[in-house]
Amino acid sequence: MTTQNRQSPLLEVRNLSRTFGAGDHIVRAVDNVSFDLYKGEVVAIVGESGSGKSTLARLLLRLLDTTSGEIRVQGKDVLSYHNHGDLKKYWQVVQGAFQDSFAAFNQFYSIRRTLAKSLNVLDRTLTNKEVQERIENSLLEVGLEPSDILKKWPHQLSGGQLQRVMIARALTVEPELLIADEPTSMLDASLRVTVLNLLLALQKRHNMSIIFITHDLGQANYVSDRLLVMYKGELVEQGPTAEVLNNPQHEYTRRLLADVPRLHRAHEPVGV
Repeated sequence: MTTQNRQSPLLEVRNLSRTFGAGDHIVRAVDNVSFDLYKGEVVAIVGESGSGKSTLARLLLRLLDTTSGEIRVQGKDVLSYHNHGDLKKYWQVVQGAFQDSFAAFNQFYSIRRTLAKSLNVLDRTLTNKEVQERIENSLLEVGLEPSDILKKWPHQLSGGQLQRVMIARALTVEPELLIADEPTSMLDASLRVTVLNLLLALQKRHNMSIIFITHDLGQANYVSDRLLVMYKGELVEQGPTAEVLNNPQHEYTRRLLADVPRLHRAHEPVGV
């Protein structure tokens, strides 16, 4: 987990906002959020349910329109992308993995068809051999045997297998950035560690940037270089993970740490 090329961010987010409703009923789901992400960096976005984390992920993936603000990837204003061709180019660079792996798959598609269709975002048409190589390699990268998986349907796989297939689906297009939105929340404890270690291995192998969204400070501490803390749609604190956990500046961050006693003790400065 090393940050490289500090001179030019891969992702620049400036004053990003998304509101729902109007008048007295307006909800500021994401409120004036700004941050940068660099090549090869893992950034964790933490906060309780309702803090705006998942809405932010959907905005970054262009699955939800913004109310205001800027998103730049590799220096390009991606909010100007509206036609399908431009969005396809964007999704070659930025891919996502979501918490509900069962809902993320078409239950009428085999795993082979699901992975093959993910390649539709590429600029060129691949040969059948190239498609097969990409989908098999992506499964091997996440620790799944293609011969055991490709002919199956989503309902025939466990939650852990489906989560890894979802990551494999993102890997088929060789993205620069993976946005992982609560990817372990529906898994048991042993599988959570497997998925976390998988993400770290992929990041190291491909020098891929990752935005890891979670409510779990322990997981954020385990995987991330930097920590961003969201509260009621606002980004209230950000910095190197160890620095934020050792010396939290915002009351909400201190409250989150207090709710995880062992983690809090592990990161308290000596003498406190």
